[in-house]
Amino acid sequence: MVDYSPLWDTMRKREITQYMMLKDKILDNHTLDRLKKNMNITLITLERICKYLDCTPNDVIQFTEQK
Repeated sequence: MVDYSPLWDTMRKREITQYMMLKDKILDNHTLDRLKKNMNITLITLERICKYLDCTPNDVIQFTEQK
């Protein structure tokens, strides 16, 4: 299962808000909603997030056992 909890931690550490990512056009509302619901995103989106936050994919996503 996809889990984006590392993303929220990374954003908090870098003092980046969801609003900032929307305003800077890194994410749109639909993608943000998908992240909040731990749904799949494209690799292009993952790359944009990583570049914006200056981090690696491990700082954004983790995979967990499906319950």
